[in-house]
Amino acid sequence: MTAMVELTRLRVATEQTDAFLAARPGMLADFEADRAGFLGARLVRLPGGEWLDIVDWASAEDREASRAKGANLPGIAAFFATIAEVVSAEDGTPA
Repeated sequence: MTAMVELTRLRVATEQTDAFLAARPGMLADFEADRAGFLGARLVRLPGGEWLDIVDWASAEDREASRAKGANLPGIAAFFATIAEVVSAEDGTPA
């Protein structure tokens, strides 16, 4: 059961869209291998080159531990490198 949902709104330059989408599977594989409490993620395309990344975590502590690791693996680093800007980030609890 998901205890925490991380919502991150991102901006990706048009010319980076293909690289962004191509890097996604590697990022997810690295998260699955390296991030305790990572339950899954969904990516939603928004207007204007923006995306909403919805990540499910078992706990807020798991999410914080993941943030502390940053882009520590190649798949994660490749995905993060395609992001032009983090527009907003917030956490929520599923109802």
